[in-house]
Amino acid sequence: MFQAWPDNKMESKINEETSLKLKVDIKPGLISMAETEALPKLREDFRMQNKSVFILGASGETGRVLLKEILEQNLFSKVTLIGRRKLTFDEEAYKNVNQEVVDFEKLDDYASAFQGHDVGFCCLGTTRKKAGAEGFVRVDRDYVLKSAELAKAGGCKHFNLLSSKGADKSSNFLYMQVKGEVEARVEELQFERYSVFRPGFLLCDRQESRPGEWLVRKFFGSLPESWARWHSVPVATVVRAMLNNAVNPSGKKKELLDNNAIHDLGKADDSLKP
Repeated sequence: MFQAWPDNKMESKINEETSLKLKVDIKPGLISMAETEALPKLREDFRMQNKSVFILGASGETGRVLLKEILEQNLFSKVTLIGRRKLTFDEEAYKNVNQEVVDFEKLDDYASAFQGHDVGFCCLGTTRKKAGAEGFVRVDRDYVLKSAELAKAGGCKHFNLLSSKGADKSSNFLYMQVKGEVEARVEELQFERYSVFRPGFLLCDRQESRPGEWLVRKFFGSLPESWARWHSVPVATVVRAMLNNAVNPSGKKKELLDNNAIHDLGKADDSLKP
């Protein structure tokens, strides 16, 4: 899961130097200390490539944390948010973040917003309770798929999709069915690299109040770590896994990280701390 698709001479040279350092088909518990220790060098090499990135869904909890982490790690030369409204930031660190406001019902009219990005992160999503069944399908399938199509046409090479544990296009449950369907349809677009993240229940202090989530977080917090690890994951861990995966070159067209793999990769840096 960790090799590169070189698109220029510099990236090819970087891949030759780093691909031997961190090759692993991510499975729970298989990230070695040597592979973990390679992460700082891989981040440094990644920064040298001056890549651009866009984030869909930056107003949501995962997208918000992802943006913060991207800026703190200074991984990309250009960061663009694509959303239905402009977000307000007070911190100085956000001053150079570009924002493209689009109408998701007329995305073809905003194709330029998706042009010129090397990497894309899609954290777009809603809930059936909030948007109704039809609205949920429209956001989590139609908006995501159309955005992916425009990103591919605009030159995006690595598309990252936040999906869900249990995603299955054959499922009888609408949520899992839609998540599985959009995974499959984005894969058909043939990005050079396509990474799918399937976390369990996301543990976070969500800005948007969703009744019942507080109790669920408390429930998972009281469980043995091994059981909670299988079914839940902190948002911060998901975000770090996404970025640790992105800086690692990969020779695979598609990568699928389940909840356990997300835990392993997202917490890899913890072992480097004194």
